[in-house]
Amino acid sequence: MKLSRRTVLQGVGSLPFAIASLRTGAIAQTAPAATPSTEVPPILFVHGNGDYDALWMTTLWRMESNGIARERMMAINFTDPLARSDDKVEQAGRSSTEDQRRELTAAIAELKRRTGAPRVALVGSSRGGYAIRNVIKNGGVGDVSHAVLCGTPNHGVFATDDQPNNEFNGRGAFLRGLNEGESEVTPGIAFLTLRSDGLDKYAQPDGRFIGKPDTPTNVTAEGPELKGATNLVLGALDHREVAFHPRAFREIYKFIAGREPTRIAIVPEQSVRLSGLVTGTPGGVSTNRPVAGATVEIFRVDPDTGERKAGALHSSKTGSDGRWGPAQVEPSWSLEFVLAAPDAPTTHIYRSPFPRSSEVVHLRPARPLGPADKDAGAVVIMSRPRGYFGLPRDVVLFDGKEPADVKPGVPTDATATLRLPASEVGRNIVAQFGEERIVARVWPASEKRIAIAELTY
Repeated sequence: MKLSRRTVLQGVGSLPFAIASLRTGAIAQTAPAATPSTEVPPILFVHGNGDYDALWMTTLWRMESNGIARERMMAINFTDPLARSDDKVEQAGRSSTEDQRRELTAAIAELKRRTGAPRVALVGSSRGGYAIRNVIKNGGVGDVSHAVLCGTPNHGVFATDDQPNNEFNGRGAFLRGLNEGESEVTPGIAFLTLRSDGLDKYAQPDGRFIGKPDTPTNVTAEGPELKGATNLVLGALDHREVAFHPRAFREIYKFIAGREPTRIAIVPEQSVRLSGLVTGTPGGVSTNRPVAGATVEIFRVDPDTGERKAGALHSSKTGSDGRWGPAQVEPSWSLEFVLAAPDAPTTHIYRSPFPRSSEVVHLRPARPLGPADKDAGAVVIMSRPRGYFGLPRDVVLFDGKEPADVKPGVPTDATATLRLPASEVGRNIVAQFGEERIVARVWPASEKRIAIAELTY
């Protein structure tokens, strides 16, 4: 029997209310009944392809704001987060499905050891859902209570007869193995999938979003759903937002805790302590491998001008573990992080205030200046790691205009770039997304410096 309901999700700030629909299979599972916060299982967050654990920072803050203890949560940072082109063939700086299964298995064991809990809840974004399903399918059933898969392409990004060993191929060996049987979930574990209503660039019928225009992918917007799971449609959210948006948080929390969250907003702490990891892109491949010998400086800046208010409030140099910090800041301060890493441009990263402490404020230097930048006196980048820019869906303004390099329609772009003449050096640039506003300063490209306005929300 097919069940359905309509759920009104709580909006955030001036965002409009969104309608979500629930789709359940014949043997759908439900989360446990409401329990005190201390009985909510420990939660392990799993990032997606090419990403890192820092993307879960706002979700961790929201969990903490609802009484989930910081020490009962963990986010894995896969060593090499990018998938191989062929899962069976080694590729420098990239990981196989088995690599990810092995690393996630170890992380589950560590969280169980740390908390003493018999089982943990797993929450995965995109490819992270593959690792979760792989662990459960291959011996991890007794360790997991809940599996929440956010935008995971469970039936492939494409489903064709070519590239049989590509893990994103719905007709490939890996996904066929995960999806075999009448039910696509494992009994005894509560499964939830979260997906977009048509705006996920990796759940599209036409291959233009994966470099194959006018080629059918044989995948639809329903691709992330699983037979036997609770399948929730979150509306007009993009591929990353179905994991990191406040609307996604509400459903993740409710499914694991068995009740509505007390609040969606992040509750600020009186004093904030920040630290993180410096990583790099060896050979042009994004990895989460630590970078030694990088210098991190932090400045408090004026939120309206981007100008520094004083000297550096923190300065440290990374060792072999790539860690920087800790730095003590106030929750109302706008910040500039200056990252100087070997063989990379000096990167000035401007950020909104951090309302709560975090150990996953990871920093990765900007890519080296390339041929497209040869005539630029300055380069400024607007970046949104936890979602894409959707036009006309979103308010997106970069230096007072909609970015020319953000494509309209299905959201596919998470960055926008301005290349300016040298005469513009020293002025400020406003990056605006929705209600978040960051002011960055323009630095000279001649000194191999790049500015990034990095959005948090």
